Amino acid sequence: MRIFCASLATETNTFSPLRTDFSDFEQSFYAAPGEHPQTPTLCSAIFPALRTRAATDGFDLVEGTATWAEPGGLINAGTWRRLRDEILAQVRAAMPLDGVVLGLHGAMIAEGCVDCEGTLIEEVRDIVGSKTIIGVSFDPHSHLSDKRVQNADVITVFKEFPHTDFVAAGEACVDLTLRAIRKEITPVLSVFDVRMIEILPTSRHPMRGFVDKMTALEKAGEVLSVSAIHGFMAGDSPDLGAKIIVVTDNQHADGDRIAEALGRELFSFRGQTKPEFMSAEAALRKAGEAPAGPVVVADVWDNPGGGVAGDSTLVLQEAMAQNLTSAAFGTIWDPMAVRLCHAAGEGAALDLRFGGKTSAKAGDPIDARVKVIRNQRGAVQSFGSSVVPLGDCSVIRLGGIDVVLNSNRSQAFSPDLFTNLGIDIAEKKVLVVKSTNHFHGAFAEIASQIIYAAVDGPYPSDPSTTPYQRLSRAIWPICDDPHQRKPI
Repeated sequence: MRIFCASLATETNTFSPLRTDFSDFEQSFYAAPGEHPQTPTLCSAIFPALRTRAATDGFDLVEGTATWAEPGGLINAGTWRRLRDEILAQVRAAMPLDGVVLGLHGAMIAEGCVDCEGTLIEEVRDIVGSKTIIGVSFDPHSHLSDKRVQNADVITVFKEFPHTDFVAAGEACVDLTLRAIRKEITPVLSVFDVRMIEILPTSRHPMRGFVDKMTALEKAGEVLSVSAIHGFMAGDSPDLGAKIIVVTDNQHADGDRIAEALGRELFSFRGQTKPEFMSAEAALRKAGEAPAGPVVVADVWDNPGGGVAGDSTLVLQEAMAQNLTSAAFGTIWDPMAVRLCHAAGEGAALDLRFGGKTSAKAGDPIDARVKVIRNQRGAVQSFGSSVVPLGDCSVIRLGGIDVVLNSNRSQAFSPDLFTNLGIDIAEKKVLVVKSTNHFHGAFAEIASQIIYAAVDGPYPSDPSTTPYQRLSRAIWPICDDPHQRKPI
């Protein structure tokens, strides 16, 4: 048995002021063939899973490129062609193949290519032929096109948001692909279009129970796999929106029935899944008045994980206006400010302008007299078992507020974002993080309470008013009843 694997992943916010090129992949994560680390990244968990199975099952594993760029704006055409052609050339060189396993995100959009993942899978299929089994793992914040379903034999998707199960999803993809190659199963895909775009955190009900139901179906043997695509509202894709994927062992009718039942249940949750979003003023006032800390306040829309810059100053400005003390902010993306702080040195006091550089909607830059508390080269944070680079970082203090400035854009995943830089979170009353919900898994363990703050900014957070150009299907909340059947 001979299997090839590769990973090409990012999440494209087509409304972001940012642009993405090859340097963004290099800065975030790029591993040439054979150079993938032992620890997985969000979309490359298939690599360690396949290595483990190759060692125990005795097949030949051919590793291709694995790369990831922090979510951002439209990918330029040259970067997309370079990475696509690199992987396709590796597939050709690896032939003949019994299987191909791809770790993808699912929301990549480039200049001239709206469905990057669908195109890549289709072109891999053209190379390997119809008999080779192709397994694919996706992030739920993706766009599921017909092209992807028609050319893949196995599709698994992270069930959890926050994505605490990305390793399990990669392992499941590998396992089903191997079983299909050995003809132990005949995987068949069933898809139901939920026709909805909504924020669907699985750390709370009703989504918590929905994920548990999907898991129970798998454990009971009714399906080989079942997944929910949530969709990515900041990507202008014709396939925008939630969908259910069911993989059965050659039971297409049963798969279709289960997919539709789950899809209609998911549609019934519309408008009920989001946590309460407060204004920055109300969120920080509530946090400051809490009897105990640390209180975690999430700046949900200035989230680099959604493709925006992460340099908004609006929540920080409100904290300064409230004279908040004993607080830490993580992070504000400003590579130039980091350079200035490193040049000044730890302990230095300087007049610094930082933040608010990439969008007119992200607040004005802050001009303040700050003290440099910590400088660190190559800082990192953790996300489950993966390591997330923050680049060179500085911690500055203004009044009673510590601010982490980073040079690699990243949302907040773990408290070690702060502790790795010497910030004692136990002594802080308030921790402000830029993340929609991925922070929740790790921060819930140390937070006295969690508050979500919604501040208007560069992220298109209201689909009913977002100027989508490629969307032609009716979906909620743009349409009240997208499933309405017309009389015959």
